[in-house]
Amino acid sequence: MALNVGDNAPNFTLPADDDTTVELAALRGKWVIVYFYPRDNTPGCTTEACGFRDHHDDIVGSHNATVLGVRADSLKSHARFRAKHDLPFLLLSDPEHGMMEAWGVWAEKKNYGRTYMGIVRSTFIIDPEGVVAAAWTKVRVKNHVDTVIARLAELQAA
Repeated sequence: MALNVGDNAPNFTLPADDDTTVELAALRGKWVIVYFYPRDNTPGCTTEACGFRDHHDDIVGSHNATVLGVRADSLKSHARFRAKHDLPFLLLSDPEHGMMEAWGVWAEKKNYGRTYMGIVRSTFIIDPEGVVAAAWTKVRVKNHVDTVIARLAELQAA
């Protein structure tokens, strides 16, 4: 089951595509946008990543927030995807699905009569205390980044 607003975000420590390691607890004191996407270099995932890229200066500058993308793909795949689309934020790899399971986004999916386990496209805003402040599951990519930024602004203004 996915996290709900008001839940404490489960801590994670994952490798990033720049050969660093990211731990959620180390980001306390900042707003964090964590988005989960199904696969590097697919149309919807590219659109979503480029949306966060195109608004990155506003997210970081105006909202003092960090963006993190998470997928089970390899770090090499993430690095190529990030370089190809000039993404200014880190992509984290969770090949064992531990973080994705803890956050409730690794789930059974059905497509063309086939059942399999995969990522449910989801986005979470984590507040500076580590609490889920906003959550979207089964995200539709169109206008999603604008919705996330608007909600982040509302939360920070409250």
